[in-house]
Amino acid sequence: MTEPGGAQDDELLWLMMNGDEEAFAALYRRWQGGIYRFALQMSGSPSAAEDVTQEVFLTLMRDARNYDPGRGSLGAYLYGIARNQVLRWLERGRADVPLSGAPEDGEEAGLPASADNPLGDLTRQETVEAVRRAVLALPPHYREAVVLCDLEEMDYAAAAEVLECSVGTVRSRLHRARGLLLEKLRVSAEKEASLRKLNPARCLI
Repeated sequence: MTEPGGAQDDELLWLMMNGDEEAFAALYRRWQGGIYRFALQMSGSPSAAEDVTQEVFLTLMRDARNYDPGRGSLGAYLYGIARNQVLRWLERGRADVPLSGAPEDGEEAGLPASADNPLGDLTRQETVEAVRRAVLALPPHYREAVVLCDLEEMDYAAAAEVLECSVGTVRSRLHRARGLLLEKLRVSAEKEASLRKLNPARCLI
């Protein structure tokens, strides 16, 4: 993820705090998509992601003066709020394994749909779903490193701001998380291959 310029964010925040509704709208447009995706990939629940996103921006409106630019960027502040909300949600035991109701079009996953190769598209979509399930199965502290660095494309320094840890810790968690993901995907692929051998008709579904 390429973060918008901090100075511009701070200027918009100052305008928002002085009653400029357009400044708030600009910040919302800039950050809403990434916050929602982060919450969705962390929780597996579109409704939870919507609630988290709404709470992030309600908190921004209510407690904007709590933001200290000396401690990090506005983006890190917003993702930090989202992270805390998601962790509370997970602690209540409400993690959903399937991403039911999540957008399923290939474009969001970076996999354009093709009418010429529906079976290929199905295979790619199955791969995307397998990755989503594997990410959701990770412990939260590994999951958030993968979501921020690999899915949201944050650099290590920005992720460290959000996670309130060192860059070295982010690197370590990400390395461990990627290893766990590869293992989960390997097991999933082997299981799927065994099912196809037992039931060849499954290949035609």
